[in-house]
Amino acid sequence: MQSGTSAGDRPGNHPAGNHPADRRRVVVTGIGMINPMGHSAAEVWEGLKAGKSGVGYTTLFDASGFPTKISAEVKNWELGEGDPPLGRQASTLGRHTKFAIGAARQAMADSNVLATISDPVRFGVYLGSGEGNQDFNTFSLMMTAAIAGGEFDASKFIARGLELLNPAKELEQEPNMPAAHLATMFNAQGPNMNCLTACAASSQAVGEATEMIRRGDADVMLAGGTHSMIHPFGVTGFNLLTALSESNDEPTKASRPFDRLRNGFVLGEGSAMVVLEDYDRARQRGATIYGEIAGYGTTADAYRITDIPPDGHGGIAAMRMAIADAGLKPADIGYVNAHGTSTTVNDKVESLACHQVFGEYAAKVPVSSTKSMMGHLIAAAGVTEMIVCLLAMRDSILPPTINYENPDPACDLDYVPNEARPADIKYALNNSFGFGGQNVTLCLSRDV
Repeated sequence: MQSGTSAGDRPGNHPAGNHPADRRRVVVTGIGMINPMGHSAAEVWEGLKAGKSGVGYTTLFDASGFPTKISAEVKNWELGEGDPPLGRQASTLGRHTKFAIGAARQAMADSNVLATISDPVRFGVYLGSGEGNQDFNTFSLMMTAAIAGGEFDASKFIARGLELLNPAKELEQEPNMPAAHLATMFNAQGPNMNCLTACAASSQAVGEATEMIRRGDADVMLAGGTHSMIHPFGVTGFNLLTALSESNDEPTKASRPFDRLRNGFVLGEGSAMVVLEDYDRARQRGATIYGEIAGYGTTADAYRITDIPPDGHGGIAAMRMAIADAGLKPADIGYVNAHGTSTTVNDKVESLACHQVFGEYAAKVPVSSTKSMMGHLIAAAGVTEMIVCLLAMRDSILPPTINYENPDPACDLDYVPNEARPADIKYALNNSFGFGGQNVTLCLSRDV
């Protein structure tokens, strides 16, 4: 939709009308995606509307000896040369950084904002990025050398590591590196930050980048997330936590949020990026606007590291905070893109949280989980699902929760089961709840 389609031009004016008059509004003017459903936002969106699945057998490493042999991988995609070029540096980049660069190129091209930035200090980057560039083969060789005598010898481990390890690749393991590369590529000399708050990371990045523009620290922010944990360490860790589905016989059926037979999430990978921009600036340059970041809520459970509090207090508070920040009421919300991981506890507690937030209106609010199709993208999940909310509002269609076949009495909401549904949505919520008790909810507005 084009900027300025409704709601007046006064700074701080919002259709709901309860914002401070001097608060800058923040809108999305560019989007980009690479994930198991496709290599662009348009391709991903078509797959989600069709209820397709991006889950299959793991090919990035030999998972035959693992309890979980399935994942949602990005297939048949290469970074390519692109513009600006990365030169020989590209050979040392982590998988997560490559995804970030690909999605960021799409978002920046979609926004057409770069040529309009006269002061690069007013342009920043805020990502939610995980670790990358895990070199398991080299680690195995180092361990083999260290235990050659039957016991672990640290000096041999270090000596072999000094022979084998590439310092540039080691540097690329750091979670801040994708943001650093994007700043260099686009000459973004303003704020540059990365947060790693587990599954809430990229939603938090969008929320905090929004706050930076609101308070005047930047005019344009490239925000989003990127992650790939489909590697032996990642799968081992989640298997030990009993968090992953082990439904290996039918990969496309394994991710089944809110279904009574759900038994864990499916690990995915990828990146999504958005260009956030001051509303008045975007309108003046005639930018196409996908929607507004109307509200942001973030809380901590202050409970257990890998458990959700049974009463869902953190998620409830984040949802209420985002709705209030948008100047709205719960009854204004037309759609919730759920965190919806397909784990027994998450789906039950998130359903409870929706009941607490929406009250008698809860049964009327469509709630779907697109993780049923693309798996769990971990640090990249939140912003990916936020973009889904924007596209759902734009096209007046709700993506489904596929594999919903067996109702669960503890999950009794409208989960848009199995098929996409037409719907006129003005406001949507996107929930992201991460290990460690991190909770982020974003409230999106269609009309700007």
